[in-house]
Amino acid sequence: MEMNVPRERPHEDSVADILTRDVGGMRRSLIAYTLVLALKLVAYLFSGAVVLLAEALHSISDIAIAVFLLVAARMSRRAADEEHVFGHDRAQNVAALVAATLLIAFTTFQVYREAVPLLWQPHNPDRHLPLALAVLGASMLITAWPLLGLFRHKRRGPSAKAQMVDLTNDELGLTAALIGMAVVLAGYPLGDPIAAMVVGAVIGTNAVLLFRENFIFLLGRSPDAAFLARLRRAAMSVQGVVGTHDLMAEYIGPRAIRVSVHVVVDGAMPVAEADRIAEEVQQRMCELPECRFCLAHLDAAGAGEGDTPEG
Repeated sequence: MEMNVPRERPHEDSVADILTRDVGGMRRSLIAYTLVLALKLVAYLFSGAVVLLAEALHSISDIAIAVFLLVAARMSRRAADEEHVFGHDRAQNVAALVAATLLIAFTTFQVYREAVPLLWQPHNPDRHLPLALAVLGASMLITAWPLLGLFRHKRRGPSAKAQMVDLTNDELGLTAALIGMAVVLAGYPLGDPIAAMVVGAVIGTNAVLLFRENFIFLLGRSPDAAFLARLRRAAMSVQGVVGTHDLMAEYIGPRAIRVSVHVVVDGAMPVAEADRIAEEVQQRMCELPECRFCLAHLDAAGAGEGDTPEG
């Protein structure tokens, strides 16, 4: 006997609240990036410091990424449809993956392209260096505004996490640029390209980590063994279940897990009672955090292989 009775757990209000906060934080980031880009371009035109050009290029990619992440976060709110039966949550993971790729392929490459030649042909950007220092300091304060807003919330979606990584990159990069400009002001022109290369290294490292995290999710990451054990215990807690096997679970988006399990019941049990047990198993599993879609397959006792009465 086998019966498929799927149950979907609706989006919790807390998840909707998290998405709303994420979108608000990314909007603040977009405003901050635009202001910072204008300041960096003005400072670069007056000082000629390559580290400011590197930071300006970083801001341009920041704006493009922020727009992309914002669109993805809004898309993930869409309900499930015929083509996307498990919803659109993975849109955020895709966006974060693209954001990481852009950071690696465009920003980091361009920074090193501008900075490395200056190690052998150093120049002295001695024009308006106090202005450059002031702009870098102001940029750090402006960037801190959306970063603190995102940091206050412990639960964040992939888009917001990607945005937070990007903002952290900005603060670290601006710190390196500020130190580099101070070194140049002290009479050491090599501080400019070295600071730019530090900015590129920070961006590239965080981008690789962001890429890895979201790539794993898109491949269908499974919850850890402890969570799977909780799922088994939830199924076994239903009266009438004598065993479980073939438990499978994977993340289908941020804070969204799809679960499938075979539960073993008495083969002589009436169909109506078996149906009630399947519903209750699914309900118990969907009560666990992040379980969104739960599906129970009913097998008669002795029909399934690897029955586990203890879970």
